[in-house]
Amino acid sequence: MFNKVLIANRGEIAVRIIRACQEMGIATVAVYSEVDRYALHVELADEAVCIGPAHASDSYLNQQQLLSAAVLTGAEAIHPGFGFLSENSTFAAMCQDCQIAFIGPKHETIELMGNKINARKTMIDAGVPVIPGSDGKIATLAEAKQIAETIGYPLMIKAAAGGGGKGIRKVLNQEELTSQFQSAQQEALSAFGNDDMYIEKIIYPARHIEVQILGDQCGTIIHLGERDCSLQRHNQKVLETAPAIDLPEEARTDICQSAVMAANAVHYENAGTIEFLVDEHDNFYFMEMNTRIQVEHPVTEMITGVDIVKKQIEIAYGMPLMLSQSDILVEGFSVECRINAEDPSFNFAPVPGRLTHLHLPSGGMGLRVESAMYSGCDISPYYDSMVAKIITHGKTKLEAFSKMQRALSELRVEEIVTNKQFQLDLIANQSVLDGHYDTSFLEEKFLPQWFD
Repeated sequence: MFNKVLIANRGEIAVRIIRACQEMGIATVAVYSEVDRYALHVELADEAVCIGPAHASDSYLNQQQLLSAAVLTGAEAIHPGFGFLSENSTFAAMCQDCQIAFIGPKHETIELMGNKINARKTMIDAGVPVIPGSDGKIATLAEAKQIAETIGYPLMIKAAAGGGGKGIRKVLNQEELTSQFQSAQQEALSAFGNDDMYIEKIIYPARHIEVQILGDQCGTIIHLGERDCSLQRHNQKVLETAPAIDLPEEARTDICQSAVMAANAVHYENAGTIEFLVDEHDNFYFMEMNTRIQVEHPVTEMITGVDIVKKQIEIAYGMPLMLSQSDILVEGFSVECRINAEDPSFNFAPVPGRLTHLHLPSGGMGLRVESAMYSGCDISPYYDSMVAKIITHGKTKLEAFSKMQRALSELRVEEIVTNKQFQLDLIANQSVLDGHYDTSFLEEKFLPQWFD
């Protein structure tokens, strides 16, 4: 096993990886920007290296600095977490060149699946259902108009190199196409340095269902069941459940099997997620593959008992998965709420500042909290505003939601506005409890009523 792992990330995911390494007897190296000098992940790691100023481009995205820190400390592997460089094929290749293990898939896989156009073609070739849309990249507005006439409205314009909700625009009619295409293209160029676009028909109404997969270097690939991530605002997930509520067993089986087919098509190694849209008739369509661990991975861990982060490390070291599909038993139900330092009454604007007092819920069976915050720490304006992920597990969905209500009620955050009450109201909504929602529910139904 690795003797030392560098974590190329910050916040709760860095803390999560450090804890997994500690339990495995692996020494850890934290990296931090100048404003993160007193961050929890820095305190918990065995060693810590400052890699630059506050801006992510000068620190957590600085590939040379990260590799230098790994070489300097003798780290044998780098875990990128999620975000930042986790899906950067160039960085994964650089790690390989430096003979440092990248705890994730091969750089060729990241590059292939990171480009949504290439990923789409790969899935078509593998026999995985895809959303009707353009066959390749669209470089000009004229091409976009031609495709739109063929597939019809409404449609979605997407960046080929997209992620995090950037470079995506919904187009309802021909009048909107020109402005939305140009806007999405400019945003994609700014965010990813790539303005290649593609178009897909909007599947509406639709649920966002994703499947967690694991693959080792011996060719074994299994799934760990599905998650429902349909509760989103501006394409950003707010609350996740596992398994999906009110999904017919036949559709559940077919979706999970298709996810394994998708992973096999690219000889996938390590942890990854296959994302699908599911329409009102339970037809499903491949949307994208995330070649990294997900923010919402704890709900899957809670229902399967599989530690995904530890499996990532073992696979990267070359160990076989030591699990077959028949070993994966889904037990109970799990829900995750993301608590952010944001003000729902001001369009969910981030609220940076000092946390003068923080009490995270603890105690009781079926409760898990992932956080890098503590009383007296700062919510930085330079990074995401997450305070904590609260995850509950119960034998039934009602038990899991009841535990979540109790946990959120115990949460105390002082001097910083959060979305706690918003989440409390969301989990009390009958449509949410029944699983009768889709990707439009939050913005089109819940929020208008909530603001009234």
